[in-house]
Amino acid sequence: MESINTTLFLMLNAHALPSPPVLALAIFLAQYLILAVPIALVAAWLRADEPQRRALVGAAVAGAVGLAMNQAIGWVWQHPRPFVMGIGHTYLSHASDSSFPSDHLTLIWSVAFALALEQRTRVVGVSAALLGLLVAWARIFLGVHFPMDMVGAAVVAAVSAWLVTRQMLWLVVPAYRVALCVHRKLFARLIERGWVKA
Repeated sequence: MESINTTLFLMLNAHALPSPPVLALAIFLAQYLILAVPIALVAAWLRADEPQRRALVGAAVAGAVGLAMNQAIGWVWQHPRPFVMGIGHTYLSHASDSSFPSDHLTLIWSVAFALALEQRTRVVGVSAALLGLLVAWARIFLGVHFPMDMVGAAVVAAVSAWLVTRQMLWLVVPAYRVALCVHRKLFARLIERGWVKA
């Protein structure tokens, strides 16, 4: 399995001196596209109805649960990153912590899969999952992850999304109430003027 992982990595990893536009695109995707997740959740929240807001909160909780699962996996099993093993080319500074699974992709796909499991947010969830593929490619291309790190992230994200949306409503319900309370306090004036939904 490790040899397949390394072979796939070397196929996707950037060669020496990649073109500046491709390198710039990869760095943007690898580092900054993840910021679209909280921004999109907040923006969608402001315009969503109650069922959609519940789905958005569930997606946020799924992201947190997925990251917690990653931490547990990292404590049990450490896997070095490609640059620690001296494999391929690296074009992104990164700590030499465990590479498996990818935290970036776990967060994106946990949110995406949770949204995809709900009928009213399915299109958004599938779209977010497709964006996750770009992040996966970029982080392998830049040399900070192996392909199997992305496979692991997909599995963790799927489990997290299923657990939160199907088995952990006891966690989503109070999280929704807290989010709604914070929303009403932060946007009280805008709600009064009708610019933002209550």
